[in-house]
Amino acid sequence: MDLKSELLKSIWYAFTSLDVEKCGKVSKSQLKVLSHNLYTVLNIPHNPVALEEHFQDDDDGPVSNHGYMPYLNKYILDKVKEGMFDKEKFDDLCWMMTMKKNFKGLPKGALLSQRDCFKLFCLFNLLSEDRYPLVMIPEEVEYLLKKISTAMSQEWDGKPLEDFMSQDAAVWEGDMSVWTFLEHMGAGRLLRVTSAEAFSLALDEVFLEMYHNVLKRGYMWKKGHVRRNWTERWFVLKPSSMAYYVSENLRDKKGEIQLDKSCVVEPIADREGKRCMFCVKTHNRTFEMSASDQRQKVEWTQAIQTALRVQSEGKSSLHHELKLKRRAQREHSQRERSRSDRGSCSSRSSQSDDSNVHDAEKDRKDTEIESIIQHAREVETRRREAEEKERRKQREVQLELERQLKEAETLRDSMQAEMQEKEKEAEQQKKRIQELELTQRKLEAALNVEIHARLEEERARQELERLLQAEEAKKQQFQLLQEQQRALQCLSPIPEASDSSPEDPTPSALSSASQELQDLQASRQRSHQHLEELQEKLRYASQHVRHWNVQLNRLMKPIGPGERLEHRLLSKNMCPKKEGALASNEFISKFKKTSDQSSGTPEDIEAPEDIEALEEQMEAADLSDGSDELQRKSNGQM
Repeated sequence: MDLKSELLKSIWYAFTSLDVEKCGKVSKSQLKVLSHNLYTVLNIPHNPVALEEHFQDDDDGPVSNHGYMPYLNKYILDKVKEGMFDKEKFDDLCWMMTMKKNFKGLPKGALLSQRDCFKLFCLFNLLSEDRYPLVMIPEEVEYLLKKISTAMSQEWDGKPLEDFMSQDAAVWEGDMSVWTFLEHMGAGRLLRVTSAEAFSLALDEVFLEMYHNVLKRGYMWKKGHVRRNWTERWFVLKPSSMAYYVSENLRDKKGEIQLDKSCVVEPIADREGKRCMFCVKTHNRTFEMSASDQRQKVEWTQAIQTALRVQSEGKSSLHHELKLKRRAQREHSQRERSRSDRGSCSSRSSQSDDSNVHDAEKDRKDTEIESIIQHAREVETRRREAEEKERRKQREVQLELERQLKEAETLRDSMQAEMQEKEKEAEQQKKRIQELELTQRKLEAALNVEIHARLEEERARQELERLLQAEEAKKQQFQLLQEQQRALQCLSPIPEASDSSPEDPTPSALSSASQELQDLQASRQRSHQHLEELQEKLRYASQHVRHWNVQLNRLMKPIGPGERLEHRLLSKNMCPKKEGALASNEFISKFKKTSDQSSGTPEDIEAPEDIEALEEQMEAADLSDGSDELQRKSNGQM
């Protein structure tokens, strides 16, 4: 059945709905309105001139169906092409026109809704015979009811249909019209239905399959061509194309695979974490897809192969071909029955034998039908058991994944807590190291101050020793002069002239020596006082060094074995003495030797280069032992 024949069925309903008097004729004004609506819904450019010329008011009376057909064929149906209009909207227009007149409506609490009635109207037109008025034979009614029952996942029960046939045999003699079909379906006389919602969902699935030629639909994973990532899409397979959307509401269409004779569907190996994979190869691209399980993979590949077969045979609808095959089978069966009837009439003598053979044949057919039904029941039972097993397996896998997810979350929380603890410890260590470095710098500064104070004390002590030696020499000289003077006084009176001799000691020499001795004693007193001040300064510096040494030891105790290996090696390389740290006096003597060798004078230790060398050596020294020994020696010297 071509597109023109399909459209004529719906237009026939619209035309008969305008025939108020049921005489087969419609007024021209109504036909103008109908033609205008058909132009609009079929997306055909309007031709008002041809419309007025064909329906001009130069004759009286309405136009019959045969009078309207030439205009309909020439200006409307001949211009219609597949894909240029929405067939569901077209049928909806004809349904709305004919429903108001012929459909009595649904009683309260009916099984069907208005939308369900429209879908059954479209399916009725699809399966009806190609003669007017349109009717559907019992075999096609049973076929449609079986499809709906299978979509509801319930076993086919033909008892309601058989009971209805036995009670109202007059209906089946003249076949069934669409209005009778909708009336009995709404009353539940043809199919036993427990849930109106389940029936509506099943009818929607059958409507998509038979009316819209949807061979299969569902979610699958598709690999992109640009970003090469996997995305879940909703696929809708038809004989000519395979479209994919973001979700099942079909609002956001992402692409379409055009199917033709060159297309090939092939299974591919699992990879990239995906399983149950296959691909559809076209003349310029390859589409990789992943089904949810092996069963869905087989169903999708078989459905695509069916679509490719229908496309290669040049057919547009799979169910139209199935309808023609069923019709051919019925015609063949009728010819066989008529042939057998003619044979029975020609040989009356063998009528009883033929009846027995016919009964045997009928019994054999009944047995075959029963075996087929039983086999179908067994297959359905095995399918349900397999589905239940697959659901249990998926549930177990889901529970296992949930358990692993909980374990992973617990492990992640524990690792995060451990990392936070490690970060806190690292922050504390970093803070302690900073305090240690600051304390070390302060200790180095204090030790430098102590070293300089001790060197100044040493110079002051040497100066005091020099003054003591000079004072001692001056005392001896003064005593020698006093003895000489006493010796001269004891010998004889000294003459007047001798007193003026420059060789004899005079009171002026004694007074001069006495004055020098007093000056030396005053210098010694000042030097001694300066030495005490330097010793006091050294004492304060030693206390300062001991304080920062205690702070340094306190900070060094918490530093455990968590130090880096490079830091330990660097510390070992910096230390000049392996058997122990240098004390303060040892460091001073060593520094003196180094400075004496470089400059020869103790005053050169004030140079910046020596101070920098002093700081570098102090960084490698153990300060605690040196400061204690330095304090003991300074106390002894004082």
